[in-house]
Amino acid sequence: MTKDSKLTKMTQEKETTTKINKIKLPVPIFDSREYLKAKQDKEFAHLDSCYNIQDVKKAQMFLLSYQGNLGTFNAYRNETERLLQWGSLIAKKSLKDLKREDIENFIKFCQKPIKQWIGLHKPPRFIEIEKDKTRVPNPKWRPFIVTVSKTSHRNGDRPNTKDYELSQAALKQIFAIVSSFYNYLLQEEYVFMNPVAMIRQRSKFIRKIQDKPKIRRLSELQWHYVIKTAEELADQGSDYHERTLFMISALYLMYLRISELVASSRWTPKMSDFAQDSDHNWWFTTVGKGNKQRQIAVSDTMLEALKRWRQHLGLLPLPSAADNSPLIPKTIGKGPISSTTYVRKVVQQCFDQTIIKLQKNGFIEEADSLLEATVHWLRHTGISDDVKTRPKEHVRDDAGHSSSAITDKYIDIELRERHKSAKAKPLR
Repeated sequence: MTKDSKLTKMTQEKETTTKINKIKLPVPIFDSREYLKAKQDKEFAHLDSCYNIQDVKKAQMFLLSYQGNLGTFNAYRNETERLLQWGSLIAKKSLKDLKREDIENFIKFCQKPIKQWIGLHKPPRFIEIEKDKTRVPNPKWRPFIVTVSKTSHRNGDRPNTKDYELSQAALKQIFAIVSSFYNYLLQEEYVFMNPVAMIRQRSKFIRKIQDKPKIRRLSELQWHYVIKTAEELADQGSDYHERTLFMISALYLMYLRISELVASSRWTPKMSDFAQDSDHNWWFTTVGKGNKQRQIAVSDTMLEALKRWRQHLGLLPLPSAADNSPLIPKTIGKGPISSTTYVRKVVQQCFDQTIIKLQKNGFIEEADSLLEATVHWLRHTGISDDVKTRPKEHVRDDAGHSSSAITDKYIDIELRERHKSAKAKPLR
């Protein structure tokens, strides 16, 4: 490279850096679900003047329709908010002016956001001022977060903005949510086209996967150790670990999502949600993803787990139809637990104890992979184990899957046979 070309490159890099530095740091637009209604009639005074307030208010009304489900609300808020921030601070355009090319540029930006927009941890969006109870944007908040796996964190690795990467699942979510948002704006006659629908070649962003996605689940050995550890801890007479055993049993045997085990604005699990029909079969009623109510067939093993849990609480072995006591009561005070963080903490402690046992018995690889496990793996494990012996339609309905195609993802018999037939292939 010549001296002149080096100088030109340095000048271009300097200009680019200057432009990036001039881009304002984004602040959170929308507060948490419980505070969103309180701001419905207020101006968004904390936003920069480059934001189109009509755009923001339309987005707010869109989000209000998703308040029934916390997970859905958070996902829709994140993507809608990022679009508003990018459009206002970088593209300098309102929602009405964004075209297909703009949406493609937005997607590319989400794949590789500027360093200043990436955070290393997840602080609260807004903080409350004690003096007058007003809520203000948290200056430490960022719209993108870089994370490291649990194993890497244990090994001393820490998040670095250079390592930010957007997964294929996250890309699909951006397309789906932004398109849904524009369809809403179309119905409101706020815009006259959906620019996301104009993108014909989404394959340049989203890879097509031929094989079934890998199900994140526990191996047979890991599950054997986990449930054995939970039983041993509970047998020590600890209230805390009786909770551990019941939670893990319910998550595995009834394929519950973590949100179906705790109280929320849409549903509070009660003892009477376990009920017997005219054939003396027991069922558990829950409200899950998409605010859909379903009945889950209760196995004899789950019924025994329920009896043990109720007797520990000083109740009769089985609930009556009038028993509206919480399925999992708080440890301090009255009422049901409502924190998913609490459930994660309880289950993680059981996982940690299991890892120590696996390591002690020489199962190092199994222990290492269990480091990555989450509570949701118990649901996946229960479905994967049952679909081997139960009709997949039965598993589908108990799991709350919208179609058998989703349940099919848990069937790994074909993969085992496929690998078995390939294992002994000769070179000659």
